[in-house]
Amino acid sequence: MYNSRLDGLTDYPFQRLNALLADITPPEDVAPLAMSIGEPQHPAPDLIHDELARHAKDWNKYPPTAGTKTYRTAVAEWLTQRYALPADFIDPDKNTLPVAGTREALFMAGELVVPPEKNGRVPTVLMPNPFYQVYLGAAVMAGAEPVFVPATKDNGFIPNFQEIESDILDRTTLTYLCSPANPQGSVATLEQLQNAISLARKHDFVLIGDECYSEIYSDAPPTGLIEACASLGDGLQNVLVFNSLSKRSSAPGLRAGFVAGDSGLIEKFRRLRSHAGAVQPLPVMAAATALWRDESHVEKNRALYQQKFDDAENIFDGRFGFSKPAGGFFQWLDVGDSCETTKTLWREGGIKVLPGAYLSRAGTDGVSPGDQFIRVALVHDQETTKTGLTRMFEILSKKD
Repeated sequence: MYNSRLDGLTDYPFQRLNALLADITPPEDVAPLAMSIGEPQHPAPDLIHDELARHAKDWNKYPPTAGTKTYRTAVAEWLTQRYALPADFIDPDKNTLPVAGTREALFMAGELVVPPEKNGRVPTVLMPNPFYQVYLGAAVMAGAEPVFVPATKDNGFIPNFQEIESDILDRTTLTYLCSPANPQGSVATLEQLQNAISLARKHDFVLIGDECYSEIYSDAPPTGLIEACASLGDGLQNVLVFNSLSKRSSAPGLRAGFVAGDSGLIEKFRRLRSHAGAVQPLPVMAAATALWRDESHVEKNRALYQQKFDDAENIFDGRFGFSKPAGGFFQWLDVGDSCETTKTLWREGGIKVLPGAYLSRAGTDGVSPGDQFIRVALVHDQETTKTGLTRMFEILSKKD
C-alpha cells in the first residue's frame, strides 16, 4: 500500500542523469568535473563556525517552529533594507517564518494551499516550463493538475501567466514564479511581478516567489515580489516569498531560509509545519541570523561569480545561445539535443552537465522547451570553471 500519486512523478533529474551516463566511461587523462548540480563550492563564511560554537549549548533544545525572535527580526530587517520597503511593511512575527532550506518548504506549500477542489473542479498549479522539480512534486502530491507555462526566448524566459485561459485560472490555487530563474537566469521586471500579483488576487490563488538566487546578479539587484507588493500599496495578500542562504552565502548544508508574506498564510504555514517538525536547530538559526545581517561576504561571493561569467563570455563569445545571465549562476546553452550532448561531453571531456530535457515537459503545443538546452552550473572556483568551460566549448565546436 502506498500513495499512488507517486506514480505521477519521474525520478529526480540527477537520478535520471546517472542512469543516462551509467554505461559511458570518461577519458582517463582528464579529471571528471561535475557542472550539473547547483551546489555552491565557494568557501562558506567563517562566522558560521564562530556562531555554531558560541551556541553549542543549544544543541540539546528543541527549536520552536516559529524560530527565534532574533532570527525573524533579522529576516524582516534584511527584506526591508534589500527592497527599500516601508519601515512597518514586514512584521517579524506575522509575516516571516524560518524554514529548513527552501526546497522542503516549497514542496510543503502544496499541502498548505491546494484544496481537494476549486470551483467544483480539480485544482491547478501553474509553474514555469522549464521548472524546478519540486514545483511539480508539490502539485502532483497535492492532487492538483500541473500546468506548464512556457518560459522561452520569445518571452525573455519569464512565463506570462496572463496568457493562461480563464477556465484554468479559475481553478488555479498555486503559482510558482522563480526570479532570477532556474535554469535561464532571467529576471522578472517590476511590471511583470505586479501583473502576476494582480492576477493572483483576481483569481484568488497564491503566488509564490522563489527568490533563492536573488543575491547573485550581473548588474542591478533583481526586483523582488514583496517589493512589487509594496509598490502596489495593497499589502501582502495572496503572496509568499521564499529565500535561503544556500546561494547567497554558499551555505547549502546549513539548510537555513525563510518564507515571508501574507500573514494569514504564514500563520497557517506555522501550524502545518508544527506537525511536520521541519525546523532549524537553534545553533543553526543563530549562525543564519548572523549571515542575514552581514553583506560583506555576499558582495565577495557575487564578485567571484561575475569573474566566472566574464570568462564564460570570453570563451563562448555568443555561440550556442550564450548570454550573460541577469541573475543566478547557471548557463543555459542551446546545443540541439540535450541528452545526446550530455553524453558526448561526458564521453569526450569528463564534463557532467544536466540535460534541459530533464527540466521541462511538453506543453499543449507538444513542445518541451528544455530539450535543446543543457544547464551548466558555474559553482566551482574560477580556474576549475574556466578549464571546464574551455574543454566544453572545444567539444561543442567540433560537434556543431
